[in-house]
Amino acid sequence: MNDPRQRALFLFCVAALTGFLFGCGHTTVGTGTKTGPSPDFSLALSVSSVSVTAGGTAQTDSLSATAQNGFSGAIQVTLTGVPTGVTASPASFSLTPGTPQTVSFTAASSAAAGTATAQFTGTSGSLSHSVSLALTVNSSSSSPPPSAVDVVTYHYDVGRTGLNANETTLTLANVNSSSFGLLRTFPVDGSVDAQPLYLSSVTIGGQSHNVVYAETENGSVYAFDADTGTQLWKKSVLGANETPSDDHGCGQISPQIGITSTPVIDRSAGPNGTIFVVGMSKDASGAYHQRLHALDVTTGAELTGSPVEIQASYPGTGENSSGGKVIFDPGQYAERAGLLLENGVIYLGWTSHCDEDPYTGWLMGYSESTLQQTSVLNLTPNGGEGSIWMAGAGLAADSSGNIYFLDANGTFDTTLNSSGFPASGDFGNGFLKVSTANNKLTVADYFEMYNTVDESNADEDLGSGGALLLPDLKDASGTVHHLAVGAGKDQNIYVVDRDSMGKFSSQNDNAVYQEIDGAIGGVWSMPAYFNGTVYYGAVGDTLKAFPITNAKLATTPSFQSATSFEYPGTTPAISANGTANGIVWAVENSSPAVLHAYNAATLAEIYNSNQAAGGRDQFGDGNKFITPVIVNGKVFVGTPNSVAEFGLLH
Repeated sequence: MNDPRQRALFLFCVAALTGFLFGCGHTTVGTGTKTGPSPDFSLALSVSSVSVTAGGTAQTDSLSATAQNGFSGAIQVTLTGVPTGVTASPASFSLTPGTPQTVSFTAASSAAAGTATAQFTGTSGSLSHSVSLALTVNSSSSSPPPSAVDVVTYHYDVGRTGLNANETTLTLANVNSSSFGLLRTFPVDGSVDAQPLYLSSVTIGGQSHNVVYAETENGSVYAFDADTGTQLWKKSVLGANETPSDDHGCGQISPQIGITSTPVIDRSAGPNGTIFVVGMSKDASGAYHQRLHALDVTTGAELTGSPVEIQASYPGTGENSSGGKVIFDPGQYAERAGLLLENGVIYLGWTSHCDEDPYTGWLMGYSESTLQQTSVLNLTPNGGEGSIWMAGAGLAADSSGNIYFLDANGTFDTTLNSSGFPASGDFGNGFLKVSTANNKLTVADYFEMYNTVDESNADEDLGSGGALLLPDLKDASGTVHHLAVGAGKDQNIYVVDRDSMGKFSSQNDNAVYQEIDGAIGGVWSMPAYFNGTVYYGAVGDTLKAFPITNAKLATTPSFQSATSFEYPGTTPAISANGTANGIVWAVENSSPAVLHAYNAATLAEIYNSNQAAGGRDQFGDGNKFITPVIVNGKVFVGTPNSVAEFGLLH
């Protein structure tokens, strides 16, 4: 190569190829090494829901931006999804980090009552983030609808707090066996493992109804009038000549598998609102199917493009891989974790049937408007196991769209790359934060216990419990902390800093924000949060209240219930009117099942369904992973063959 021009070209190519392979200061293929985080921003609303009255005065909310990693640009914000008859001012504006923008909402007298999901989207160059607002219009009538409260997702919100702070009917004074009890049961055709959902003031057949939605393991979706018990419609998600799946010899979901996970509802999607449901089935030839359905909330009819068959592959050489890709086998999985709707995308997490190999950990995103797959992440692509179980708890999300969850026992690479992440991308048995930026799912941060491999090998993993995002908390110095809490089978409570979760050290857990060892029994359930307190109901343990002081959980509970809860413990939910009349509701998985109500301030019991004479309030056997739903003066509880409704007796 004597020609100088050829030699220069050759050296340039070698340099370019070397830079591609070895980084040259940029992202390194296979190692994930970076020069540092890029400037970015996040959006947050002062409140997540606003109610306006048709023809009434304006109500306001405030949007703020937080700069990250030196971001200094201007952000252009637009607002979409505002219902007809509602005016937002301003509906578009420029936002500077650190300077909140107040937006006012007014509803014309002709505006229809109901709740819509509006969305603020902020854009700066190639960066784009969104945050959602529940916008409720109340009737202009002097007698407004009994409730404008909807329950459209697992545990009320995407932080999975389990709190309905808009309950004005049920109080500490009237929830007792003299004035409160079982009103009716809604019979259904299978076990109700999904949490019931609720919409207020839905027009069906020309009449307004408060509607409770229930799903069964027989593959059926029901809509009932919540005030009369009338069945409004029923829809099977099974295909022609199909049955629900068998239980694959695993007693976790048995004897059949149809609809297991809690669906999600978007009142602004489709002509009348849409409920998104995942169903499993088995066809006449013995093949298994997993499908995502979009159903009209007023009729149960499948919407255009629904259903879609769920399929996926991901680069890797782990369990059930072929040709360098891990393949999603629908028969090996169940969709147990509650669905998450965030920024127009529905996220699904998949678990196994017991620990029946081969399986890996899957997280998937689907567009709510087209039902087309937008993103896929495998959590153990070069190993095995590591599913998303969480006792049915929903995938959680923050205002920037990051997803949080607890992953079950599976491969974790204790060899880390220079960024502190597993060298082969395997994250079994971890507390995970997954970014959804640019419609790509990537693990942004994580925490693993120092003995994570031993815990996985002993099936003593985190994945049996659910993750809860705490509201912003200040410590004694005034520093604001963004925290999340989770626990699993090892009887420890882990509190992570969502901005720096701690990653992994083989020596100790010192990098985690807070660890409370032996505070509770093993967790196969989900905590709840109210008024500065976290409530846990572990297996063989009492319901315990852990107050928060200076952004830290107490290491011992301030109060606990008199009752202990057998497997799987209990997932509490809380009703309150603001911070007043806080009631913690918990279901005991026994025969018969027992609904308990406790004073949130003391955990003194004020009611249980065994108190009334003659078994008046008994409602059947327990359903192990059910969460009570409290809304509009009613409490709904799923059973093996019905939904029980409690309320004030007349």
